[in-house]
Amino acid sequence: MSYFSFWGQAFFGYFSYHHSIYVKNAVVIPLAQKSIPEEKVEKIRRQADIVDIIGESVQLQKKGEYRYAGLCPFHDENTPSFSVSQDRQLYYCFGCGAAGNVITFVMEHEQVPFLEAIAKLAEKTNIDVELPASDGSTTKSGSSMKEGIALASRFYHHLLMHTEQGREAYEYARHREVSEEALRRFQIGFAPREREALSLLLKNRDFDLREMEQADLLQIPEDGHSPFDRFSNRLIFPIWDQNGKVIAFGGRALDEQSAKYLNTRETPVFKKNEVLYGYHLARAAIRKQNFAVLFEGYMDVVSAWMAGVENGVATLGTSLTSGQANLIQRLSNHVTICYDGDAAGQKAAIKNAETLEENGCQVKIAPMPANKDPDDYIREEGPSAFMTNMIESAQSVISFKMSAYRKEKNLKREGDRQAYIEWVLEELTTVRSPVEREFYLKQLADEFSVSMEALKQEQYRIYQRVRRKNASQIEPLQEKRSDSISFQKNLPPAFHNAERALIQMMMEDKEWAEDVKREIGGNFNVDEYAAIAAFLYAYYGEGYPAGSAGFLDYLPDQTLVPIATEIAMQSVGEITPEVFADYIYQVKNYPSWVEIEQKENAQKEAERKNDAETALKLGQEIIALRKNLGHKTMRPRHLRANL
Repeated sequence: MSYFSFWGQAFFGYFSYHHSIYVKNAVVIPLAQKSIPEEKVEKIRRQADIVDIIGESVQLQKKGEYRYAGLCPFHDENTPSFSVSQDRQLYYCFGCGAAGNVITFVMEHEQVPFLEAIAKLAEKTNIDVELPASDGSTTKSGSSMKEGIALASRFYHHLLMHTEQGREAYEYARHREVSEEALRRFQIGFAPREREALSLLLKNRDFDLREMEQADLLQIPEDGHSPFDRFSNRLIFPIWDQNGKVIAFGGRALDEQSAKYLNTRETPVFKKNEVLYGYHLARAAIRKQNFAVLFEGYMDVVSAWMAGVENGVATLGTSLTSGQANLIQRLSNHVTICYDGDAAGQKAAIKNAETLEENGCQVKIAPMPANKDPDDYIREEGPSAFMTNMIESAQSVISFKMSAYRKEKNLKREGDRQAYIEWVLEELTTVRSPVEREFYLKQLADEFSVSMEALKQEQYRIYQRVRRKNASQIEPLQEKRSDSISFQKNLPPAFHNAERALIQMMMEDKEWAEDVKREIGGNFNVDEYAAIAAFLYAYYGEGYPAGSAGFLDYLPDQTLVPIATEIAMQSVGEITPEVFADYIYQVKNYPSWVEIEQKENAQKEAERKNDAETALKLGQEIIALRKNLGHKTMRPRHLRANL
């Protein structure tokens, strides 16, 4: 099917289902709800980018120049079948057939009528639209509180950029190397010393001053005196919601008499733990670059943007919440945290990294020098150094933690070395990537002359202890089994993958099971796989036919069922005699490779101590073990007959 015909069918499939609509200029408009001018609807549809709107609730991955894909929000699925076309501004699900444009998406996804969908999109695109009320009159979308905040934002920005009153603040910003382009992009403003400037403006524009007090724009004394402004003599940074509406402000003092930073308190429209500074400005760059940079404050975001980091957002100095992490995760799973280099900044970076990881993100942390923040670093070292040394050289979370923990220990002392090794091993039990875990284990082995096998055994012991502590409610037998298999899944060396492949082959073909039984019998290295193999041998011995579905019904140990099911659904690929031989080789010889590694580490230690006799003896034993390793020459009996 051609690109055109696919999207044509998607659109007109929707048209045929919703028979009460007509199409004009590719806008779907219910006939019964044409009270909004068509040109206004068209303007909203054009400015509400479908990728941005759908991306607020669906994590989309770019699959081409204009195509995005994700999990369908209209039915449950594990494999993405939901496709969004940015150039055609349409969506289609290959699984359930859902289709339409940005307006129909809001209607269907949020289960709202046409007028409410238009109102939501109008707010997101900052387009004023008059909606018909139930009495036939019209009302403007949006609240007067937000309108007052928007007016304040324009007022502050105008004072900074265009008045003599704001010249001192303007010069201060330029002295801080904030470019005029940045001042305009982030709509930075100035709150004057006079404490009644904004209050008088709001009063003259007939805003309800009590409501403006609730918005934290001004304060009304209890003694009946005139209202006064909340912010004075400060650079003002507007804070937006995810749709680009100003909902609050941050103020940086221009003198030394006041608190350095003053932020809007929580209001009916502003909950600081639900928003990220600069989110709507960075959204496109985060999607394009497929990672976000998380800062602590708005000045860091502004400075980083001038240094070329267009994908930066900030938490406004608070701990990252799960909701904020989800906002980032909608755009990308990859996040680099760039916080202050002091102890508090490092602690916050680690805590927020854990929150992001809990929400499915892959996290790195920039190694900011002690007592510097990103703004300082950029101004002192320059944009190029910041990009190279901070963003591009960001460390994994475990590496960042290890560096921080090392500073607390004297590794020349045996007790501190032992504590450090045990701490690292415990941290590594939470690392999902086997490659990353193996890398750090090798680092420990080389640095402290400890065998890899000893480290893995100790890590497994620690892992079991942690699991028992965190999951004490689990039945002892179930806990033992799940601990073992979960740990093994997290640490999949070659033999582990080979054993899983052999188990899958055995489930689907009796002859493969016979070949495996003849070559290794029950000598699998993972206890759970050995148990599954034993049940498979019994299954075929009782005359049952091959097939994972039948075997899973037969499997009497329910703790093994999810393990066997996962193995049955994995992709193995073509099995040749050479592939089979390699699998058997890996399984048979894993214990020998472990022994060789132990002896190699012992040999290194002997050489370090100048014990030539022990080193020579170990070398001879290693050579003998290598000679005794099996060769990949066995051929499956049922394939041999055909050759």
